[in-house]
Amino acid sequence: MKLAKLSLAAMVVAGLASSSFAADTLADAFKNGKVSGELRAWYFDRDYSTEKTSGTTPTSASTKDADIFNVGVILGYVTDSFYGFKLGATLQSSYAPFADKDAKADFASDMYGSGAVLSEAYIQYNLGKTTATVGRQFISTPLVNGSGSRMIKQAFEGATIVNTDLPATTLVASVVTKYQARTSSTIGLHSSGDVGEFDSISKIANKALGLTGSKALDDGDYVYTLLAINKSITGTTLTAQWAEIVNVVDMYYLEAAYAGKAGEFSYGLAANYQYADWDSAISSDAGTMYGAKASLGYGDFKAYVAYTEITDDAGIGGIDGGAGLGGGAQTAFAQAKQVTTGTYEKDSKAYSVDANYNFSQIGLLVGARYTDLKVDSSQFTPDRGYTDLYTTYTFTGALKGLSADLSYQDWSKDIDGQELWFKANYKF
Repeated sequence: MKLAKLSLAAMVVAGLASSSFAADTLADAFKNGKVSGELRAWYFDRDYSTEKTSGTTPTSASTKDADIFNVGVILGYVTDSFYGFKLGATLQSSYAPFADKDAKADFASDMYGSGAVLSEAYIQYNLGKTTATVGRQFISTPLVNGSGSRMIKQAFEGATIVNTDLPATTLVASVVTKYQARTSSTIGLHSSGDVGEFDSISKIANKALGLTGSKALDDGDYVYTLLAINKSITGTTLTAQWAEIVNVVDMYYLEAAYAGKAGEFSYGLAANYQYADWDSAISSDAGTMYGAKASLGYGDFKAYVAYTEITDDAGIGGIDGGAGLGGGAQTAFAQAKQVTTGTYEKDSKAYSVDANYNFSQIGLLVGARYTDLKVDSSQFTPDRGYTDLYTTYTFTGALKGLSADLSYQDWSKDIDGQELWFKANYKF
């Protein structure tokens, strides 16, 4: 954190000496700021059953059968630049006025939580090709990433520096001190019924990993990450990231992706690799994941096939549903669209096949995906099959800004269930 403060201070001094500024006065910076917003009405229906296990012994079955209707508003505001500085804030809200007992129980970890949370409240400074952001913010990187698939998007508190001075290269350094989940009961630190709150990384890790007594983390442990993205080679994107959840795990991620076009044809190849070096108090083994993805398209038709494998030494799981920190840290190429395969269990193999068509002239996208996951680490761990059907319609003309998203997922093999999502959004 001291490094982030010193870097920010140095940029301020240099900026005051040489930069040009968008707003002439502080009043103009606020007056010329931009307001954005979104109105949401989402309906989820969930019905499934799986078998719980303890080690290699099957225990009771886990079942869910409920539906929930949520409405919410997102309001964002960013000031104009004043001497290189900007202030930004984003308020998220969610309300489930008709939730019954089953909905409150079955959706407690991801959708049931009423209220509002100030997910972004930051000060940002820009000097040349360097931008520093300090405070509450959304972060989107492979290993630190907040998911926006539910009503409340996960957010982070800390400092981030982004630099693009090197040709075709983006460098990112972040330190995260707190994390905001989807609902108050997502990580079990609070009673259910409210939207997510910001909690220290140590509290979240202790609860998520069951660390108690001498193994419990001290309050104040952070997450550090460094990210580099390079596009020097035409059509090729190279990504490398390191992230450390202090006293929990060091993670390393590499990805190489190539995309090209030949007339109406488009094609792509990608490979990725992730290594998780766990603290000895959590696991004596390190986990490794690798995968490959091949894409092909013609005009508005797109398709891909993907494969992901995790070694039998240890898993790649992080905190709150992802492969790192946040539910959006879904690094596996093979994953289902709605309820992802992102369990990142050891000794697992998965593949996905997806095809979609964009009727761009009328704003309609339709697609289908099948994902197969096999876990060999325990004979009682359920193998899973997911079939996703999805469509999105974007309105134009007088209804510009309005969109509707409908997706259905069927579960098969050793699990049985369905999940239906309908999302209506209006952005302004």
